[in-house]
Amino acid sequence: MVKVLARSPHRTRRTPWAFTAMLAAFAFILVACGANPATTAAGSDPATSALGPGLSMGPVELVTSDLDGLQRFYTEGVGLSIISSDEDDAILGIEDTELLHLIAADSPDATPDDYTQAGLYHSAFLFDQEEELAAAVLRTATLTPASFQGSSDHKVSKAFYFADPDGNGVELYVDTPESTWEWNEGLVTMGSAALDPNAFITEHLGNRAPATQASGVSMGHVHLRGGELTEAEQFYEDGLGFAVSARSQGAIFLAANGYHHHLAVNTWSSSGAGQRPETLGLQTVTVLVSSATELESLAARLSAINVPFTSGTGTLTTSDPWGTQIRVRVTA
Repeated sequence: MVKVLARSPHRTRRTPWAFTAMLAAFAFILVACGANPATTAAGSDPATSALGPGLSMGPVELVTSDLDGLQRFYTEGVGLSIISSDEDDAILGIEDTELLHLIAADSPDATPDDYTQAGLYHSAFLFDQEEELAAAVLRTATLTPASFQGSSDHKVSKAFYFADPDGNGVELYVDTPESTWEWNEGLVTMGSAALDPNAFITEHLGNRAPATQASGVSMGHVHLRGGELTEAEQFYEDGLGFAVSARSQGAIFLAANGYHHHLAVNTWSSSGAGQRPETLGLQTVTVLVSSATELESLAARLSAINVPFTSGTGTLTTSDPWGTQIRVRVTA
């Protein structure tokens, strides 16, 4: 069995993803520092969100100049299936559920994503079984060993971090039992304990070869880079209707209906960023809601804080303060 090279949180590598690796390690430290287990009271309730039951994260859209390379990473590594594909784009997911939309850039010389600007920190694929996660980690590390960035036990989840061929952050994770999550004054306690990827694979997969495709996968959350946390909180909480579920130095985490987080925004590399330049990388984040009534309430909240939006049948589209497009869609 291929061994995953565990990395110290204080090491960076001289690869195209060294900067991403440094940020990932920094993220682990900040989340750990942001949690305060000494003041956490188990049994406290999560904050109430304006968004109602049934919310989930939909597909993430990425623009790439290496459509074949990204498609291979997410299918042969992560284990997604091809729903549709041609020379211009590829829609990937599980069965008929779209999780990722890859769009070919207009030019092969398109500008790479700039980590000092707003954009994507990582897309996080949630596995419902630990053995499925172990298989995905092994597949991805075998396919692209240099893409592995690190791993951590966050108390609410166990997570493994990679970078795709374009440098987009990718998290593969499984939640711990919700009954073990600790809440204090509406905020969930998250940590950053060591998590040995090889031990995790051995425990949950043994010597079995991983299946070629994953099952039981959803888009668990999306973590973004932004320019300023107060603006992020106003837009994502007051406007979209998520509730702040956790805070750490330089980051906020937001959720609906008692989840640990559906969205996060950090300023670790992008503090003070303005409007996003047109680059490769993130194009659209999709949020799925249960009814047209949710869209009507969302439109009213955005209007109240003077955030422009467009709406159509079952869809509302807006942008965060840095130009990241957010599409909210009623589930079919």
